[in-house]
Amino acid sequence: MSPRALILAAGIAVALAAPIAARAQTHGELVGPGTISTGLQETSAAVTPDGDTLYFMRSDFAERDDTIMVSHRTGGHWGTPQVAAFSGEWHDSEPALAPDGRWLYFVSNRPVQPGGAPLTTEMGGHRFAGTNLWFVQRQPDGSWGAPVHVDGALNDGAMIYNPSVAANGDIYFSAHRPDSGAAYQIYVARRTAQGYAAPQRVELGDVARNRMDPAIDPRQRFLVYAGNEGDSLGSADLYIVFRQPDGRWGKPLHLPGDVNSPSLENAPALGPRFGELYVSSNRRDEVSFPKPRDNTATLQQRLQQPLNGSRNLWRFDIADVLRAHGIDH
Repeated sequence: MSPRALILAAGIAVALAAPIAARAQTHGELVGPGTISTGLQETSAAVTPDGDTLYFMRSDFAERDDTIMVSHRTGGHWGTPQVAAFSGEWHDSEPALAPDGRWLYFVSNRPVQPGGAPLTTEMGGHRFAGTNLWFVQRQPDGSWGAPVHVDGALNDGAMIYNPSVAANGDIYFSAHRPDSGAAYQIYVARRTAQGYAAPQRVELGDVARNRMDPAIDPRQRFLVYAGNEGDSLGSADLYIVFRQPDGRWGKPLHLPGDVNSPSLENAPALGPRFGELYVSSNRRDEVSFPKPRDNTATLQQRLQQPLNGSRNLWRFDIADVLRAHGIDH
């Protein structure tokens, strides 16, 4: 289990101890039930500008075996996901598309140099698969080119997660770095003519709070992220911060409505439509006892379905929140 997954696992234990939320209590849309959202772990959605292609991560519960998948929507339905052309050999996760869809970023333990050893890292006396940031570029025929390592200080430490790309090329991500405190914080690496500048920590408050998984507005007017600012309903919830007139970030606001639940919410990603937000959550169907008696077949079928406590992909609309803060497109 990765160091990031260890933190999430601790949070999941807290969330599972809370009252189980029934599906009827949320107005979010489960993405591709049984096709994209299954009894495995699905997280980190990345949707193309036309809204018809979805990249995401699928993994085992321990997140030791992460793979990037792709699904295409036809007639309003998501097709059977396939392993993305650039994934399937290494520990690849957390895809993120540039707003124009021409670049796709992801993190991986693949060797920086061909023929080298896979990346590893250490936290708390345990060794894990490390992560560096890579990208693929869209080719004239619509395919993706070969993965390219992103050079620069942002990959120091081999513990970078959940990239998110602004329209000007700035990359936001979460990482454990020397100034992160005990866990994770959010950073930005500004794109310059000479490449990416050294990462700067995004100032969101006391570093004693764990903050992960940024989703940056393409114009950098607001930022959504996962964490616990002291008012989380479960282990980790989603927060939004807005850029102030002086350029600094405002106070983190707990996203209202049904986006958050007593379960774990993380890995937010903005969709191509205004206010569209994709979320990973391990919320589940309500279970009451005595239940209808299972046989072996019904038990296996039920436990392999989505909403079994694994993380699934959800889609929400936060347009009203944005409009309330002066953002209408």
